[in-house]
Amino acid sequence: MGTGKKHCTAVVLAAGSGRRMHSDTAKQFMALLGKPLIWYSLQAMEESDIIDDCILVTGRPDLDYVRTEIVKKYGFNKVTAVISGGGERYDSVSNAMKYIAAEDLPVFREDGYIFIHDGARPLLSGEILQNTYEEVKRYDACVAAVPSKDTIKIADEAGFAVSTPDRNLVWNIQTPQVFRAKLIIEAYAALERELPGLKKRGIAVTDDAGVVELFTDQKVKLAMGAYENIKVTTPEDIRTAEGFLKQSL
Repeated sequence: MGTGKKHCTAVVLAAGSGRRMHSDTAKQFMALLGKPLIWYSLQAMEESDIIDDCILVTGRPDLDYVRTEIVKKYGFNKVTAVISGGGERYDSVSNAMKYIAAEDLPVFREDGYIFIHDGARPLLSGEILQNTYEEVKRYDACVAAVPSKDTIKIADEAGFAVSTPDRNLVWNIQTPQVFRAKLIIEAYAALERELPGLKKRGIAVTDDAGVVELFTDQKVKLAMGAYENIKVTTPEDIRTAEGFLKQSL
């Protein structure tokens, strides 16, 4: 293995809905300081010296709109493919992993690194990309995260507190989540095979690190994210993100 930089591909997820926004417009296309929400994540990838190319995953009905009104309009040259996602987040990531392997993309051939990022996190910074890149080079798997500021309680099914984890050991998980390419592609292939059984047992998969933890022996390193790297989910989040963005201008 040489000392040169390995190929890095970003997978940006933009297949959500506007349900929790109480809007008919999918949240990734809502305006944030005059630009679509998804623009900010794509711009961070475009400006990064780490990211070589980008796959954008969106809803099937939005494919043409995204290609024309996002990628072409704003000149995102690193976006090499716009593909359709699925009903759940893991479906969208799984589609991207299958696409990368089937097309034998450079990141797959070279076993480089795949950065999976929620397009609804517009405050992605170069520093977060650098932090996760350094950690994935060392450990093959990492996620952006921040130490929890709050005390966390574990509840029982009736809503009573049953335990209190040590706050010093509790982290809030963000994206990007970054992995050696063949590791995450193989983990998602295993998830697809085992998904019916997981559903029967009531096991939910909510992030990419969870897939790696379930189907491989690989430990996932926590890399420092940023408290402003919020996920925009509700109307209140739009105002918060705008506040952070104004501070950075």
